[in-house]
Amino acid sequence: MYSHAIIEGFMKVSTASVSDAVDKIAKTRGFMDHAIKPRINEKKIVGPAVTILEGPTSESLPPKHALDAIDESPKGSVIVIAINAETDVAVWGGLMTAGAEVNGHAGAILDGAVRDVTEIRRDSDFQVFARSVCPSTTVGRFETLASNVPVICGGVNVNPGDLIIADLDGVVVVPKEHVDAVLEMATEIEGREAEQARLIRETKSLREGLAKYGRI
Repeated sequence: MYSHAIIEGFMKVSTASVSDAVDKIAKTRGFMDHAIKPRINEKKIVGPAVTILEGPTSESLPPKHALDAIDESPKGSVIVIAINAETDVAVWGGLMTAGAEVNGHAGAILDGAVRDVTEIRRDSDFQVFARSVCPSTTVGRFETLASNVPVICGGVNVNPGDLIIADLDGVVVVPKEHVDAVLEMATEIEGREAEQARLIRETKSLREGLAKYGRI
């Protein structure tokens, strides 16, 4: 869906710069809330969102839409699972990780919990950002309702195909219609900040760097 140049471009800029660019260009919040953190390693992920919506159930049903998405989505996808910020139910585990990794997906973003963390860290370098870590299963508690529909994850609207950028600072959603412009601005922001940091170090003055570039 996105060119190699777009993916590589976003790999080179921080989520902080991307978040600032989304603020200015899309006029909306792009950053997910702070609780959605990397739970496996420090790997950065960039890729188009494949969305999954979950809802409560008392039936013992497998997460069909999520399983289908893992097997059927294009290589490089980021699986985004919305479960209304439920912290005590794991929507992702070791088997789903194995399936996602062999299908070449970029990572997973969960508005719920991940489990099997020890297994995932031992057997994989697949990255999972999640609201929490919890041993419980969704089976008998939640079911997948739909895939590739608009969802809310981490307080942010995510549409199928929006670009997800996630690193140690957190997760940012770039609306698909603004991807090119956001990358251009984020790259410019990174360049200015590098120049500003050099000036601060050279002059040994934070205020002088701020006065010249007007940015903090």
